[in-house]
Amino acid sequence: MNADFKTIDWGYNTNIYEINIRQYTGEGTFNAFAAHLPRLKDMGVQILWFMPIHPIGNVKRLGSLGSYYSIKDYQAINPEFGNLDDFKSLVRTAHQLGFKVMMDWVANHTAWDHVWTNDHPDFYERDGSGNFKSPYDWEDVIQINHNNVKQQDAMIASMKFWLDECDIDGYRCDMAHLIPLSFWQRARKELELTKKLFWLAETEDAIYHEVFDASYAWEFLHKMEQYWRKETDTGGLDHVLYKYNDNFPKDALRALCTSNHDENSHSGSEYERMGDAATVFAVLCATWNGIPLIYSGQELPNKKRLKFFDKDVIDWNNNFELHDFYKSLLNLHSSNPALKAGDPDVLTYRLKTTDGRIFSYLRRKGNDEVLVLLNLSAGDVSFTITGEQVSGNFKNIFSGLQENISQAYELNLQAWGYLVFEKKRRE
Repeated sequence: MNADFKTIDWGYNTNIYEINIRQYTGEGTFNAFAAHLPRLKDMGVQILWFMPIHPIGNVKRLGSLGSYYSIKDYQAINPEFGNLDDFKSLVRTAHQLGFKVMMDWVANHTAWDHVWTNDHPDFYERDGSGNFKSPYDWEDVIQINHNNVKQQDAMIASMKFWLDECDIDGYRCDMAHLIPLSFWQRARKELELTKKLFWLAETEDAIYHEVFDASYAWEFLHKMEQYWRKETDTGGLDHVLYKYNDNFPKDALRALCTSNHDENSHSGSEYERMGDAATVFAVLCATWNGIPLIYSGQELPNKKRLKFFDKDVIDWNNNFELHDFYKSLLNLHSSNPALKAGDPDVLTYRLKTTDGRIFSYLRRKGNDEVLVLLNLSAGDVSFTITGEQVSGNFKNIFSGLQENISQAYELNLQAWGYLVFEKKRRE
């Protein structure tokens, strides 16, 4: 990262929960969502990432309600969700409970009927006929002209509006690599004169870590899907993970997930894309070098695709089967220094076992260790760990039971099963 920027202290052991306000409750409002805050606090969630909260364009709208990412006014609230006072109240309550709040920011394009199209048409690129034009095949939005300095001024002023009005704690920046790095450098420098923030980029371009604290691990997400489809093996998983290690700055934080709004709505839930491996891969995402990202409803789990442009409420049946599963993982990630992301002092050892279907690793920092054993197969496996990295008493984070694990200790995992242990050494 650029010497001018440094990740805020709480960012290294944090996690992110993505909130789809429209589909979260029948009301689809900030006030209705607020009732879920105590449950999410108990689950160990730290950052609440709100998908865009701005009014949605009417011109060329997709579906009945349109895309969150087709924005009509950067300094206003989508009336579908409530009003500015409602959002301020939600942020205040979240802060009182200890959450951080991150806004989704879409800097590459706007709706066709954004307020700028009338007041500042020069803020946009034009086609050969002089008309506004869409990026790619995204027909409900138009491309911003990033070379216009006044446009950059207006964009940063809009971002600062939410910082000043609502005291938010960070930004998730949509398709960040489509916007020049120089813009983000300027935006972070100017905005952090007001408050130190956390910055997540939707990109896998490593150079953007000159500005951003965290970025998406898209390639690994798709590699996990390929594994389920039997298009790769554990070597393919290792290849991507070690590629990240070699190609990204050592202090880069990577957001690891099995689902998000794009994947769920456009490609299917994690159970469509990863089948029986969905849960074991969630363990991997919470314990490898990175910060875990969870999407609305995964704690149920929600197994349906949520419509993106229309109302499609998550079926909160109050049977949160994976609440305690995520709670154990998130609390471990937050409390154990061996899972601190982007820390060069954390050592990660890929372990060998007597069965090649086991994907295992040990993460260690000083006196703290986390041992992860994953059965990436449809068969039950009995195995032992080979090598000398693992020995001593470990606590199973899910059962709380202590086990003495060494080279000769036989372990058993059911199909697509997992074991996670931690050990705090005493000097």
